[in-house]
Amino acid sequence: MTILVTGGAGFIGSNFVIDWLDQHDEPIINIDKLTYAGNLNNLSSLESNESHVFVKGDIGDTALLKDLFSRYKPRAIINFAAESHVDRSIHRPEDFMQTNIIGTYRLLECAKEYWQSLPTDEQSAFRFLHVSTDEVYGSLAADAAAFSEIHRYEPNSPYSASKASSDHLVRAFHHTYGLPVLTTNCSNNYGPYQFPEKLIPLVIHNALALKALPIYGDGLQIRDWLYVSDHCSAIRAVLERGYCGEVYNVGGLNEKANIEIVHTLCDILDELRPVGADSDIYSYRDLITYVKDRPGHDRRYAIDASKIEKELNWRPAKTVEMGIRKTVEWYLDNADWVEQVISGEYRQWVERQYA
Repeated sequence: MTILVTGGAGFIGSNFVIDWLDQHDEPIINIDKLTYAGNLNNLSSLESNESHVFVKGDIGDTALLKDLFSRYKPRAIINFAAESHVDRSIHRPEDFMQTNIIGTYRLLECAKEYWQSLPTDEQSAFRFLHVSTDEVYGSLAADAAAFSEIHRYEPNSPYSASKASSDHLVRAFHHTYGLPVLTTNCSNNYGPYQFPEKLIPLVIHNALALKALPIYGDGLQIRDWLYVSDHCSAIRAVLERGYCGEVYNVGGLNEKANIEIVHTLCDILDELRPVGADSDIYSYRDLITYVKDRPGHDRRYAIDASKIEKELNWRPAKTVEMGIRKTVEWYLDNADWVEQVISGEYRQWVERQYA
């Protein structure tokens, strides 16, 4: 049997592929468009692994998808492919509409056609697992209950609106055509291989370069922080034991304000890579700089992950303190990876975004 993974060279996707092949013999067909956040270097440890087949391609390419289904006959599809950065969606929303909405639609159409061609027993076993975000639910007040799976959708950015649209398409293909789908909505992921425009890798990179650590607004925006390997284990649990047509929220059970995360990062860096004696600063905290808040910045996200715990016996294994330390250690040990992904285009983006 075979699993088809889309977006498997990105941050979460590559971690999933690596973890899967470390624990399973079942091959993975990995399709990724290799846009700015997709990086084959993430998968360098799999170069000699015959169970990993990489295909450069777009989930909007119907002919390619049909060929992959015909050749490899996957028993499941896990859809990570997405444009995923809120800030970029504010500047260039059309890319998000194309990939997250049109791309998901075309993937669903091809999956439906393939699924309908399968023998009855293989149809019953087939799964389409769509990986989504808690941002589709909107923003929470400080005293509001965490997002459950029945919380109404209130997306506030072009990114979250595009992901909400894709979630609705997945639901519609299940209820209209019977396609056996599963959806996960996760909280803020962090860990190895995360593109350094997101908060944690950005802070690590800038701190080591003794550059300003830009913090939006007052830094008190609250997120639920989910270590990426915990997210991968949740996806495996949903694929294996989830009920068709259901949605599962995946959270880290770690609500922290952005500024708390930055302080923790600085303190760990002070311990593991102290500032030099000839520096103008005493601690990496001295580099914290507050910048203008981004438009429509949601104030709080929080995930109620009780459903996945009760139904599938899944809980995150990492506290945020454990996960952040492991993340810092990984970035310190993999400085070459960081340098390879930080292109001129990336530098220009950072300069524009935090001007």
